[in-house]
Amino acid sequence: MQHNHFSLQTFSKVSKYLTIAKISEGFYKEKGSKFYAFAVPCKTEEEAKMYLNAYRKEHHQAVHVCYAFRFGSEKKIYRASDDGEPSNSAGPPILGQIQSFDLTNILIAVVRYYGGTNLGVGGLITAYRTASKDALENAQLIEQEDEETLEIKFSYEQLPAIMKIIKSHHCTILTQEFDNRCYLKITFPVSNTILPSQVESALSL
Repeated sequence: MQHNHFSLQTFSKVSKYLTIAKISEGFYKEKGSKFYAFAVPCKTEEEAKMYLNAYRKEHHQAVHVCYAFRFGSEKKIYRASDDGEPSNSAGPPILGQIQSFDLTNILIAVVRYYGGTNLGVGGLITAYRTASKDALENAQLIEQEDEETLEIKFSYEQLPAIMKIIKSHHCTILTQEFDNRCYLKITFPVSNTILPSQVESALSL
């Protein structure tokens, strides 16, 4: 007996949002200090930590890697970090630019190389804000929408029919296992109401 499993997050309406298409960079320099900003599309705190660790490793001589992120179409998940800079002088100005551009599912990390002269809180706010703004101005902004997750279990004989449906809808495959019993975990836009019924029909054949 073949069966499929649906694990769908239910939305009362299609939730669209603005984010960035790919990583973009910005730069600001003040009194010898250099501020390198990296705007990164990502959707989870774990993913953000991975990027932050990579930037810290790549820029191990930098004195600070400050950041802010915001996730979800409702924009309720966010965090800002000063990473040792004076309180509210780095993280909040970075987050402010994310809010100003009305973006979500994004991380902005700003790497600072110290130039030997203290900038003061006002100078730091300007530096982190300007570097972040530069990264976003260099970014390609795109509109996306919430996605649902579908898990499918099926026989190997049903594989061609299932894959044909998935490819026609441009789904994202998260997990795949092809054996006598096959398993797929995919995501697709919440506005696509046709895909689940097509998969279900294919499984019933």
